[in-house]
Amino acid sequence: MLTNDVPPIRFAPARGGRLAYQLFGQEGPPTIVAIPPMAQNIELAWEWPAIRAMMERFGSFSRYLCFDKRGTGCSDRRSQVPGLDERVDDLRAVMDHAGIGSAHLFGASEGGPMTLLFAATYPERVESIILSGSFARGGPAEEDENEDDADQRRERRELFVNGWGTPESVVVDIFAPSLADDRAYRDWHQRYERYAASSDSLRELLELNAAIDVREVLPGLDVPTLILHHAGDQAVPVERAREMASLIPGATLVELPGNDHFDYVGDMDGWMDEIERFITGRVQTRSATIVRHGVRVRTLGGFGVIVDGEQVPTSAWGSRLARQLCKRLVAARGWPVTRDELIDLLWPDEYDMRKLGARLSVQLSAVRRVLRGGVIADRETVRLDLDEVETDLEVFHKATDDVAVVASYSGEFLPEDRYEDWTAATRDEARARFVLAARRLADEELGAGHHGRAAEIGYRLIEADRYDEAAYRLVVTALAAAGERSEAERAHTAWETSLREIGVEVPPLAEVIDS
Repeated sequence: MLTNDVPPIRFAPARGGRLAYQLFGQEGPPTIVAIPPMAQNIELAWEWPAIRAMMERFGSFSRYLCFDKRGTGCSDRRSQVPGLDERVDDLRAVMDHAGIGSAHLFGASEGGPMTLLFAATYPERVESIILSGSFARGGPAEEDENEDDADQRRERRELFVNGWGTPESVVVDIFAPSLADDRAYRDWHQRYERYAASSDSLRELLELNAAIDVREVLPGLDVPTLILHHAGDQAVPVERAREMASLIPGATLVELPGNDHFDYVGDMDGWMDEIERFITGRVQTRSATIVRHGVRVRTLGGFGVIVDGEQVPTSAWGSRLARQLCKRLVAARGWPVTRDELIDLLWPDEYDMRKLGARLSVQLSAVRRVLRGGVIADRETVRLDLDEVETDLEVFHKATDDVAVVASYSGEFLPEDRYEDWTAATRDEARARFVLAARRLADEELGAGHHGRAAEIGYRLIEADRYDEAAYRLVVTALAAAGERSEAERAHTAWETSLREIGVEVPPLAEVIDS
């Protein structure tokens, strides 16, 4: 139990910055990881007695981790505020740094969608989900949208941002109306806002939140879920909680009395009792370790993903779009691909970028789930993490001698996607490298008198290009030199058949052998 001391701030290295977190409470399980709401400061929060009481209550029955999202609080502020799927990566980085294999996830407010997407992406790392005052979609349902409402939402957002951290702040009125007349709380919270996020970061956060929509992943969740929501919540209507409860299999919804949004305001014991009972009374605690899976993506000769030696079934992807997204990232060979390009690839005939951005996050979640991570994303781009995922394409390009190049080329790059424009350059580059190495190697084998090996290489060249005259000539010559006359004749016939399709005459067998 903590008294006057604030738990030390630790920093988890993340791509492009550091994420501040605190870890405190009892030594053993259960472990709760709190997913941050819109903007907070985990160090300053301990100043307010009700927040300290909430933290100490969590620490009394769990090992509790809380952190500040990138661009807010004690975390590095220099980077852009992350999009939703980037936040999933950041959560993973914090858990890894803290040595937490799996945990109960507590998502408050905006932390809910991040919690849900993480659970869909890394189900093995989630023991249960607890959501408080949260939602699955940030904006209104499509059928409820109209231009007038959109204008009003923009005006309210600007009012919120412009008042942030000043005496004109409306945060307390919206999020903690029962404390609206408490002058000390208002003054403290205005200071807290300034330490939680800048107004520019806040504006970015609100714009990103308006595009959040993770409803698509909810029916596929298979984890105990508790949803808590104040019936009169003015910041997030209780209908959003009811919507989530209807979409998540087996979810339990508890509607609490009151109209405050902040958890620590009002009757804290009521909802804390629900959480403690949910975690310690009905959820079996299990230990887990952070596992680095062996993940390999095959693209030469056909597409497939192998995790720990097992082929991932097509059904595990959830959709064709996720598979296509993974293929495109492999083709980029670790270089970033813009989100706009990926959206255009997956939804070429749709133009609402706000909704499509949210849908891209869902598909990235599916890719991460299959690859056990393996994706690096920021606000503008997405790329494959080649430190976590091995691809046969990279093994092929890193081969340093002809033998290795030929051995690692198992066929055309993504043959099932040969008519996709984005595959052409990668396919042509790989094929050209293989052909050049194979020709040199075949010449060496012929010169060494290894005619059978030379013929095998020739057959592989023909697989790469069925109209390759030099490859046919190589096969026929090598087979004849090896004394395989009948095989040489069959190879010559195949040569004639293929070249006839493009109107090219093939020299007689005797002429080829004698040349």
